Amino acid sequence: MVPDSLTLYQYRIEQQLQLTMAAQPQIAGRLHDAMQYSLTNGGKRIRPYLVYSCGSMLGVSLDTLDSAACAIECLHSYSLIHDDLPAMDNDDLRRGKPTCHKAFDEATAILAGDALQALAFDILASAEGELSIQRRLKRVALLAKASGVAGMCAGQAIDLAQTNQHTGLATLEQMHRLKTGALIECAVQLAYYSSELDCPATLEALTAFASALGLAFQVQDDILDIESDTLVLGKPQGSDSKANKLTYPALLGLQEAKNKAHHLYQEALAALARLPYNTAELQAFAHYIIARKF
Repeated sequence: MVPDSLTLYQYRIEQQLQLTMAAQPQIAGRLHDAMQYSLTNGGKRIRPYLVYSCGSMLGVSLDTLDSAACAIECLHSYSLIHDDLPAMDNDDLRRGKPTCHKAFDEATAILAGDALQALAFDILASAEGELSIQRRLKRVALLAKASGVAGMCAGQAIDLAQTNQHTGLATLEQMHRLKTGALIECAVQLAYYSSELDCPATLEALTAFASALGLAFQVQDDILDIESDTLVLGKPQGSDSKANKLTYPALLGLQEAKNKAHHLYQEALAALARLPYNTAELQAFAHYIIARKF
């Protein structure tokens, strides 16, 4: 079941992304169209959700959180465009529609991804509001680290290197903590630094929650690659198996992969229990992550 708050924040981020793209210069119309196509092509909006939900829990206004939510979704959208390219995963479908390089062309897709990545940092650097300069700079640094050689890009490099290889659980976990988990952790950290809190214990608990949640998300993705179908997933079912990629079900077996997802869910709840806030919304979201069908 989709939490009510997810629908609410999905609606807000869609509106903010539309406003963001409307404000961009249309010097190169095809590039602008490709950016808009990929950025506003649906999706669960998990990372903006975490920015909004965690930030609201900490007492931050949605207006203050908009810049972080938009920036992280621009960064995520760039990564999906590049992920789908023939040189990477070579996928034809994303969110039930042709991938960017199929809807446009490879060169335009590469440029659209590049432009969305640049836009993410522009949004954070240009954000107006009451946040201190130190906090604003911290948000930029967090997104840079989570997306680069210490985060998402490193995870993708490991993923490519491990195709057709037989490695262990530690390598698989490291890959996913970087490729998927780094941005999910970044989302809650952006929410924290959008506040004026100075509480390391709160930041640590939020990061632990996001770390467990990010890995649970990926385990469930691996399970769905086996159990779901293309129409429901919005991308080719079984693509990981066909590409001979290392997955949790392939390494542990399907049932043990499901047990792993449940264990990580419990870890996420334990981290939330350390917070002196009402975490019911985040608890419901964690359950949604491991119970979802797409």
